[in-house]
Amino acid sequence: MKQTELNYNEISCLYDITKLIIGRSSSTMLKDILVILSDKMNLKRGIISILNKVENKIVHDSFGFNSPEETIKFNLGEGITGKVIESGKPIGIPRLDQEPMFLDKTGARKTLNSSELAFVCVPVKYKNENIGALSADIETKDENYDLTREINFLTNVAELISEIVNKKSLYAENMQLKEMLKKTSPIGTIVGNSKKMREVSEHIMTVASSNISVLITGETGTGKELVAKEIHILSKRNKAPFIVVNCGAIPEGVIESELFGHAKGAFTGATESRIGKFEAANGGTIFLDEIGELPPLLQVKLLRVLQEKEITRVGENSSKKIDVRVIAATNKNLEEEIEKGSFRSDLYYRLNAFYIFVPPLRERGSDIILLADYFIQKYSKELGKDIKRLDTPSIDMLMKYHWPGNVRELENCIERSCLLTSDDTIHSHNLPPSLQMKSVRITDEKIGKFDMLVRNYEIELITEALKLSNGNQAKAAEMLETTKRIFQYKVQLYDIDYRRYRDKKAD
Repeated sequence: MKQTELNYNEISCLYDITKLIIGRSSSTMLKDILVILSDKMNLKRGIISILNKVENKIVHDSFGFNSPEETIKFNLGEGITGKVIESGKPIGIPRLDQEPMFLDKTGARKTLNSSELAFVCVPVKYKNENIGALSADIETKDENYDLTREINFLTNVAELISEIVNKKSLYAENMQLKEMLKKTSPIGTIVGNSKKMREVSEHIMTVASSNISVLITGETGTGKELVAKEIHILSKRNKAPFIVVNCGAIPEGVIESELFGHAKGAFTGATESRIGKFEAANGGTIFLDEIGELPPLLQVKLLRVLQEKEITRVGENSSKKIDVRVIAATNKNLEEEIEKGSFRSDLYYRLNAFYIFVPPLRERGSDIILLADYFIQKYSKELGKDIKRLDTPSIDMLMKYHWPGNVRELENCIERSCLLTSDDTIHSHNLPPSLQMKSVRITDEKIGKFDMLVRNYEIELITEALKLSNGNQAKAAEMLETTKRIFQYKVQLYDIDYRRYRDKKAD
């Protein structure tokens, strides 16, 4: 399609939209942008439609007129808007009464003369992906009305709003997944609907009813203990104890006693007999966290317990039968530890009867917001606050951050943010500095195109005003509803020769 140069009204409209986007974050921003389009460009009944990726349906989200009472959804490819989002190509209709594909699901044009209405719909794209559409009516009696200018103009607007539409789409998707998770997930304490976490849930359901040993791997903070506890809760042992042992936190000299117990007088300070963690877990489950830190001698004794189903207290000769399910976890690569000779291969194969890998948070996509909402509810209740949501910049920061501490770091982040916020919303300034610094670095890398758009629109606005004012900066500033001082600053910043327009006019 032939590109047309922007005129003064179009540039002014784009400038107002840009100021709105830069100036503030608002839940009504998209509707506010449609109001600007209506006021400045006389575009009627503007609609921003968003593709719901969960249902693969299109939702009319924001309206530049009175919104219909019910949410309107339709299929990809259905109607004009559906075809635009499916194809990624704009469509212009000079007369609505001659277009059978136009559905008017909002019912906004029932009382209007469709023979005097034209319609334009352009795709909204984010990183070359079709995520929505921007559409509007033009009132005209010209049945051959050329819509090229409107299509090109709305395409510019669609590019400006693409990131806002993407964020809104992402937030809506997360909220929907959260509701789906409440209704369908059999795993009560495992929050997540990403493909990888659904696989973890399936593994838990598969192994829970058996008695075989389980090895859980994953980075620190991913929730390995939570997975182990869920296996226990869903097992037939759930009425018996679930005992947690951190093998890396117990000094080597006392770990055997901690695990298997000791007799009175077995060593200095053993003034009475004491049962160990295995006996305490009898009939239930023992969770051995950081199993890769277990000393070689204890590895041998643990192997015997797994093989013989019996333990021997320190200082005693007789053994005792036990019925304990063992679940172990590590953030180490045990196969590499075996090659280095620091972990026994026979113990590894005993523990690894069933394997579960818990993915890092950075690979779980929209689960980040699901988890954030979960922790908001938790700490909002603990702190006696009524915190309902994250604002859009906060969501953006959470999604861009790399989460080296995984779910544990996210939980700490949300707890801190809940403490700091003074209203019902967590704002970006409530988040830890580490997230804000990361967001700034990423924004700096990507902001070039947006900055260039703003710069170009400002230059065109200033140039057009100088042409109309015969190079008079005071009049030009008045036309743009700004001060002469700011106008002159911009003229100097962009190296614009205002006298050139005065001379041209004089000629």
